[in-house]
Amino acid sequence: MKMLKIGSILISVLLITSCAKEPDFDILIKNGKIVDGSGESAFTGDVGINADTIDFIGNSENKTAKQEIDATGLVVSPGFINMLSWAASALNKDGRSIGDIKQGVTLEVFGEGSSIGPQKKIDTVNNTIEWISLNEKLQAMVIKGVSPNIASFIGATTLRINTVGYEDRPPTAIELDSMKMMVEQAMEEGAMGIGSSLIYAPAFYSSTEELIEISKVAAEYDGLYISHIRSEGNKLLESIDELLRIAKEANIRAEIYHLKMSGKDNWHKFDDVVAKIDSARKSGLTITTNMYSYIAGSTGLDASMPPWVQEGGYDKWAERLQDPKIRKKVLEDMRKPAIEWESLMQAAGSADKMILVGFDNDSLRYLTGKTLAEVAKMRNTTPEETAMDLVVQNGSDVSTVYFMMSEENVKKQIALPWMSFGSDAGSYATEGDFLKYSTHPRAYGNFARVIGKYTRDEKLISLEEAIRKLTSLPASNLKIKKRGSLKAGNYADIAIFDYDKVQDHATFEKPHQYATGMVHVFVNGTHVLKDGEHTGKKPGRVVKGPGYVK
Repeated sequence: MKMLKIGSILISVLLITSCAKEPDFDILIKNGKIVDGSGESAFTGDVGINADTIDFIGNSENKTAKQEIDATGLVVSPGFINMLSWAASALNKDGRSIGDIKQGVTLEVFGEGSSIGPQKKIDTVNNTIEWISLNEKLQAMVIKGVSPNIASFIGATTLRINTVGYEDRPPTAIELDSMKMMVEQAMEEGAMGIGSSLIYAPAFYSSTEELIEISKVAAEYDGLYISHIRSEGNKLLESIDELLRIAKEANIRAEIYHLKMSGKDNWHKFDDVVAKIDSARKSGLTITTNMYSYIAGSTGLDASMPPWVQEGGYDKWAERLQDPKIRKKVLEDMRKPAIEWESLMQAAGSADKMILVGFDNDSLRYLTGKTLAEVAKMRNTTPEETAMDLVVQNGSDVSTVYFMMSEENVKKQIALPWMSFGSDAGSYATEGDFLKYSTHPRAYGNFARVIGKYTRDEKLISLEEAIRKLTSLPASNLKIKKRGSLKAGNYADIAIFDYDKVQDHATFEKPHQYATGMVHVFVNGTHVLKDGEHTGKKPGRVVKGPGYVK
């Protein structure tokens, strides 16, 4: 009898278990203010996630989940897309991407001129050359583990270095064919298109015709040509004309990286720039832009010296800077108005508007955070000579912040309907080796600043429009699938934040400070930021462009 009783109990338990309903969702985000990325008005609702996908948006009454998140009083939006990211090297050191994850960034897009592949690997023992493709480099990052999704353009600079090298000359027919083959392979493996950065050597040496030819290949795969144009200052309008010519003759969609009017003498060009882009769009060209939300840019001291002295790469550059005759010529070129090349020292206007933020040589790091003017005074040398000396002594270029833009233009640009956003920076942590270097505050605050300062506080655009510019607009420009909007069937890349508390804290004096106000972030359905703290999860994937061939 006892055995029969036990058997009856077991059968009852099994029957109850089999009748119990499985939860509808793995995760259910309830009662949030949903801003879906479309630009349409926000609404209160719930978002259900199963595995890596958004399964439901609406009223989830009577539905259950393994995990529920109460988003009452919080905004629920798609994860943000960083259209200009330099996070690749930082992610190889620390895949968590804390600086950007704490701002809601779920996709980092690389490739402004230089890309992490294709890369030449030389076997000196067997005297052979092996090529590692852009996709292989991206996949290696994912295998190692990264929190955000990653994507990349193939860099026009990288194509040139892989074929022509650092020489100032046109590519031969064979070299140009090699470039095209690299573009074809990258596009079929999922590259977003071609990225160029034309103020820097050796990209500066590329002709418009060369850029058209390689862009034609990317156009066959519906890729995007995206460019740090040849001038953002004295020849800004002419440089936009060059981009428009490339777009037209290569039949390719085009975007301008970090649109700006550099140098006080060029601030008045805003209306002409907008008129030129609007006219091109009305004529049938697909032209878009992106920006960072600061009045200062950041690059190297190379951007203050003529490209001719940099031909051949760093070693040749440093060697020339130590030759008295060449040095004298460089000094003359740095001081006279730069017409045929872009001088950011001249755009800044004076050396006290240039902050030195990145040294590789430990013995120079005490200068971090000082202006070039301050260092020149310490050394009793001119700013131009000081810049040359620092490049030689550092053993590499020196990262520098240049104050060049007007706040008024930054505000007007944010409101442009075809403007998206990119940090033009890495994604760091406020710990470890990252603290050996200073950086631009945009690395920690660019996206929070768009939402907090410019949308909530200054009301330049609505929250719905801000989210559109951070999500569905760049996703559409990149032509990526199932990302950039909150929609059933899309991947669950989601940012949940307290709109009243979103704030950037990084400053030029103290840039290593996280933004606040982001509460939860999901990447491919995985909880990466929970209650404002990183979970350590690394679910990031390589996101493929429109030409991807399985």
